[in-house]
Amino acid sequence: MQLKQFDGLMAFWKVAEHRGFTAAAAELEVSPSALSQAIRQLEARLGVRLLHRSTRSVSLTEAGQAYLAQVGPALGQVIEAGEALNALQGRPAGTLRLNAARIATAMVLQPLLAGFLAEYPQVQIELVNDEGFVDIVEQGFDAGIRMGESLHRDMVAVPLGGPVRVAVVASKDYLRRCPAPQHPDYLAQHNCVRFRFAATGAIYKWEFQVEGRVVEFEAKGNLTISDSLFSLDAALEGVGLAYTFEPLARPHLQAGRLQQVLEAFAPTFPGFYLYYPSRHDQPSKLKAFIDYVRARGDCS
Repeated sequence: MQLKQFDGLMAFWKVAEHRGFTAAAAELEVSPSALSQAIRQLEARLGVRLLHRSTRSVSLTEAGQAYLAQVGPALGQVIEAGEALNALQGRPAGTLRLNAARIATAMVLQPLLAGFLAEYPQVQIELVNDEGFVDIVEQGFDAGIRMGESLHRDMVAVPLGGPVRVAVVASKDYLRRCPAPQHPDYLAQHNCVRFRFAATGAIYKWEFQVEGRVVEFEAKGNLTISDSLFSLDAALEGVGLAYTFEPLARPHLQAGRLQQVLEAFAPTFPGFYLYYPSRHDQPSKLKAFIDYVRARGDCS
C-alpha cells in the first residue's frame, strides 16, 4: 500500500491505531522514517500538530483526536469497500502478518502454508517467530498462533491440530548413564533441558499427570534454552531429558534415536490456536486464512 494514495491520511490513521510507528510501518510496508515524514507533511498542510511524539510513545493531541474521529470512519469505509470488492471477485490480497512460536510453526502452521499460498496467490504471508507472548494488535499482526491456555480472553480463537500429548525423551546413551526415572519425583536425579521464557525470565516447570491432577515439577539441569525446538537436538546429543510434544519426538522415537520415559504421567494439552482480534471488519486476506484453517483444523 503506497502512502501517496491517501496523502498522509493512511499514515496518520495507522499510527494512531497502533500508537506507534513500528507496527504501523510494518502493516503499510514502509519504513518508520517514511511514515513520520508523511505525517509531518500532513501536519504542515493542516497547520496543526496531530501527534505527541517521544522516544518511547506516541499519543494523539487534542486536534489529532478530533481529526481522527472525522477521517477514521471514512478511511475504514474505503478499506472495507476495497476488501469487499476483492472478496466478491474471489481475490483476497495483501500481506498477512502472523506471529507464532517456533514450535507452533513446526507443528501446525508449516503444513498449512504451501496449500494456502497456492490457493490464494495474491496474498503474501509475513511470519515472525517469537517464543514470548506478543500483543498482536499493538505489534501490527493480523493473527497469532499460541497454546490455548496462554490466550487473552478478548481474542477469537480457532483450534489448530487438536490436543497434543507431552513426551519426555532422552537418548539411549544418556539412559545408559542415568537409568530412566520411574516417577516425576526422581527428576531431581537427572539432567533436564530447561526452558526459560524470554519475556519474563521464568523457568518453565514440567507438568505431569499424577493421581488424576496436573502437578508441576522443577527441572534441574546444566542447559537452559529459550528456543523450544532445541530441546530435541539436545536430547539427541545425549545432554539429558527433554520435555517436548509427542508429535515432534515421534520420528526419533520410531527410528530408535530417542526413548520415551515417564509415559504414564504424560499430560495432554488442548493444543494450539489461531487467534485474532474480535472485529466485524476483518480484511479478506485474514478471513480467507481463517476459513482455510477451520477447514483443515486437524492438520497435525
